[in-house]
Amino acid sequence: MTTTAVELRRFGHEDLPAIRQTLLAVHADAYADEMDDEFNQRFPWFVDHWGGHPGFACVIGYDGDEPVGFAYGAPAAPGREWWREHLSAPPADDSTFSVSELMVRPHWRKTGTAKLLHETLLEDRPESLAVLLVDPGHSKVEALYEAWGYRRLGNRQPFPDSPNFTVMLRDLRVPAAT
Repeated sequence: MTTTAVELRRFGHEDLPAIRQTLLAVHADAYADEMDDEFNQRFPWFVDHWGGHPGFACVIGYDGDEPVGFAYGAPAAPGREWWREHLSAPPADDSTFSVSELMVRPHWRKTGTAKLLHETLLEDRPESLAVLLVDPGHSKVEALYEAWGYRRLGNRQPFPDSPNFTVMLRDLRVPAAT
C-alpha cells in the first residue's frame, strides 16, 4: 500500500474523555487476532493510566473521518525513569518522554503512517530522551525503531503477564533518521 494523506490531530490530558473510545477502537482492530490475551484485554486500563497523566500527549491520524492509528505517551517522573537501571551513568540531561503506544490499523500499515505518528508525537518535545518498550518477539519492529534512532538497552518485564520487553532509548537532540 502506498502512503495515504493522513490528517494528524493532537490531543492532551484534558481530551481523554473525547478520544478514549477512538483509542480503544483502533486497538481492537490492530489486535483483533490477539484479544484473547489477558494482557491485551487490559488496554483500557493503560489508556486511562497514561491519559490520567497531566503531561499526556497523543497524536491520532485520520483518513477522512476514519482513525487509522495513534501514538501517545507522557513525560517520565524525574529520577524514576525505568531505563536508568540499564545504564551505568545517566546522560547529563536525563529528561525523558515515555512513548507508551504506537498503533496503526492493519489497512494502513506499511504506508509510513507509523513513522509519521511517532515523529509528530516527539517533535518539539522539551525532553532530551524518548524511551519505549518493544516485544522482543517482534524483531522487525525493533529494527524499525533502531532505524528511527533508538538503541537497545536491556530488557524489562513491567507486569507478571507482560512480555519481557526490550528497553529502547533515543536521544531527541539528534535528528531522526529518514
